[in-house]
Amino acid sequence: MNVLLDTHILLWLVSSPPEVDASALAVLADPNTNVWVTAASAWEIAIKTRLGRLDGEALLSAWADIMPDMSTTELAIESSDAILAGRLPWEHKDPFDRVIVAQALRRNLTIATRDSKILDAALTATLPA
Repeated sequence: MNVLLDTHILLWLVSSPPEVDASALAVLADPNTNVWVTAASAWEIAIKTRLGRLDGEALLSAWADIMPDMSTTELAIESSDAILAGRLPWEHKDPFDRVIVAQALRRNLTIATRDSKILDAALTATLPA
């Protein structure tokens, strides 16, 4: 399975793993699961940290070490992702969620999330986490 982490799931895995659903944790820990982290998550965490809405400085400072330690693969944002994100027939205004969904659609990834807007939209496969 190929799983793209929604930003809040990434944050919970780093700081509070018990917040993530046990069955989702089992899928993410399975050696046959490839876990992806999008650059959109780094961007979102950096912006929310700068705005004082998130205490993410420690994660951002250690990003280059933490992601390999978690055995994740970084997913860059391509122009095709941005175009699809903007064109999605979905009334969700969060640009980070739109990019995550677009990237999952383009690459046939399953999104690990607890975000009801992503789960309810059913635009791509999801792993309720």
